[in-house]
Amino acid sequence: MATETLISLGIYFAAMLAIGLFSFKQTDTSVEGYMLGGRQLGPAVTALSAGASDMSGWMLMGLPGAMYVSGLSASWIAVGLVFGALANYLLVAPRLRIYTEMANNAVTLPDYFENRFADNSHILRVIASVVIVVFFTLYTSSGVVAGGKLFETSFGLSYETGLYVTTGVVVAYTLFGGFMAVSITDFVQGCIMFISLVMVPAVVIFELGGLSDAVSAVKAIDPTLFSPFTDARTGSSLSLIGMLSLMAWGLGYFGQPHIIVRFMAIRSVSDVPKARNIGMSWMLVSIVGALMTGLFGLAFVTRQGESIDPETVFIYLSQLLFHPLVGGFLLAAILAAIMSTISSQLLVTSSSLTSDFYQTFLRRNASDRELVVAGRLSVVIVALVAIYLAYDRNSTILSLVSNAWAGFGAAFGPLVLFSLFKRDMTRRAALGGMVVGAATVLLWIYLPLQIDGQSLSNWMYEIVPGFILSSITIMVMSKSGTPRNGVVEIYDAFKKQLSAHK
Repeated sequence: MATETLISLGIYFAAMLAIGLFSFKQTDTSVEGYMLGGRQLGPAVTALSAGASDMSGWMLMGLPGAMYVSGLSASWIAVGLVFGALANYLLVAPRLRIYTEMANNAVTLPDYFENRFADNSHILRVIASVVIVVFFTLYTSSGVVAGGKLFETSFGLSYETGLYVTTGVVVAYTLFGGFMAVSITDFVQGCIMFISLVMVPAVVIFELGGLSDAVSAVKAIDPTLFSPFTDARTGSSLSLIGMLSLMAWGLGYFGQPHIIVRFMAIRSVSDVPKARNIGMSWMLVSIVGALMTGLFGLAFVTRQGESIDPETVFIYLSQLLFHPLVGGFLLAAILAAIMSTISSQLLVTSSSLTSDFYQTFLRRNASDRELVVAGRLSVVIVALVAIYLAYDRNSTILSLVSNAWAGFGAAFGPLVLFSLFKRDMTRRAALGGMVVGAATVLLWIYLPLQIDGQSLSNWMYEIVPGFILSSITIMVMSKSGTPRNGVVEIYDAFKKQLSAHK
């Protein structure tokens, strides 16, 4: 690899570590300071950190790879994500910011569930924490796998070395800077991703002779690549269920802890509209750039007469089309996407282990300093487990992300929405909805049943049955009981405060 490329990457790594050190000096030593940045995120940092932690390595590797092999039929995922992200900003962001502070200043999602429903048994907190640890294990592993592939493909290093380098840098700045470091680095990484997803498809189209020639080159490979209703990989028509399954990715937004925790940390409710405008603009441009990278990247690679792993098309283009110094910047964009998500997931998981297990069951009267130390140790432990699981390099990035995304979306999505909109929702309904959602996803993935010759997961994305059954469970079980003392009163106070901000 050229020296200029290594210089670019060295500057990027140094910048991320410097941000971690800066945040370490600026962040107070309280639990709220380490885990939520003192609820002082501005709208721009909130928007780009939510976007960067959301999109992860699949934006620059998984999504272009899906577009590379399936054509425009893969774009239905993007459509669902855009509408889901917008709905998340409109329905969840302002309400969750207010309610988590009123619910005994909750700093984690399980903490919010327990306080929202006055659950003195801690069962809601425990089950929610188990869901977070289980599904973030898969999610974090997807990012580590992406890092391993990047270092192997681009630097000629072993896959295993890539796992350790990627995770090591993330752990370093997350360990010391906490939530503020994660959010600021996510902001910087979001900017890098945005620029890269404009540059790469633009240069590819130029190299192919312009947009018209680029479109012709793709059609010459396979005309069905431009059909949103035909999967070019199989040549079969995309069924209505298949289309809805792809769009159903948007349902997952309501239950992603590493995304909605940004809404809990934003400076004020009045900043939410600004964050929404910034975040949605960033997302639209970035996601279109990722889709174009995969589609027109296929035409360019075919013209070169080469065969590559579809999920490495962005890496291939960045190495071949750009000066090594710029190529290093583009590789940093992939690292940015990977690291932004890994860091958020590490922090959310460690926060859950610290607040929802360590403090609740082991050290109820632990000082803030002790809890912050426990949180940092949890970051290291979770990172080591993620590396261990990532040694299985056969799983694709997109498949790992899709399983974890569905798990969170079905277990937490309906619960978060109903908790913010349903006044008389009960603790029993909350618990039932969460368990049914998570269990449905796991059964849908692993049951050895088939429909039309396909596994359940391939026939319909598991988030669809999980989200529906969880919602039905919550509605039915809420009718058979009454909320605990004080729950309705806090909800009414929440509604008054929400109205005051409109």
